[in-house]
Amino acid sequence: MPPECSIPPTAPGTLGQSGQFRVLGGPAQEGFPAVQRGRMPPTQPTHGQFALTNGDPLNCHSYLSGYISLLLRAEPYPTSRFGSQCMQPNNIMGIENICELAARMLFSAVEWARNIPFFPDLQITDQVALLRLTWSELFVLNAAQCSMPLHVAPLLAAAGLHASPMSADRVVAFMDHIRIFQEQVEKLKALHVDSAEYSCLKAIVLFTSDACGLSDVAHVESLQEKSQCALEEYVRSQYPNQPTRFGKLLLRLPSLRTVSSSVIEQLFFVRLVGKTPIETLIRDMLLSGSSFNWPYMAIQ
Repeated sequence: MPPECSIPPTAPGTLGQSGQFRVLGGPAQEGFPAVQRGRMPPTQPTHGQFALTNGDPLNCHSYLSGYISLLLRAEPYPTSRFGSQCMQPNNIMGIENICELAARMLFSAVEWARNIPFFPDLQITDQVALLRLTWSELFVLNAAQCSMPLHVAPLLAAAGLHASPMSADRVVAFMDHIRIFQEQVEKLKALHVDSAEYSCLKAIVLFTSDACGLSDVAHVESLQEKSQCALEEYVRSQYPNQPTRFGKLLLRLPSLRTVSSSVIEQLFFVRLVGKTPIETLIRDMLLSGSSFNWPYMAIQ
């Protein structure tokens, strides 16, 4: 059940006295910045505008469009150029190129998280826990967003199986997981998700209370609700003729977990990091930030 997104009539366009975040229904009001479809508004807010305190009178439309703007600005690579540097001269992407693209997409997910509102303010142990749980879902969303050429996935699998032979049963199961991965990406692409929607979906995925050992579960849940409300308001204003679009987007998220993280790891990252656990790689990316470099060597 999505969170309630209405504002009490006594305080239109504000946060309630309890500090509960609510979204104003209806069309954007005149004079408030609006996020153009898949784009950022011309005036950018700063992170300081997102320090929520009880009773602060923020206009919700301005707040939401500003929040989405910062989610978009946090993207380290333009998606149109995501794979351009990995293409061969004949416009074909080989095995080494696809692995390089996969590494870039994983780094992009971590770097994006480090720069979005609220996430850097969490305890570092919570940041690591959230990324360790959700990295594969973020990877699938990035794969769909940058139109990753998934037809090479079976070639990657064949190369991996040649290097590390499996039993026939395991081969069948492995290829089935690859098919699931491809299907999830194709279903997202079929919805023609725009950049702003992808950013909101990734924030909803990232801020999950399902991660183990979180120091403040309620706070993380509230961040997920904020992201969900931002997506709902954005879709309502930008796609008024698609009343079911918000629901369709949300319904794609649970199935992202059907994609095996271990299969993604084996398919794309074994050649780059060997037997290093992907969780260790993610932790080191998070701690190293933009100074992270390939070839990867684990931080001791």
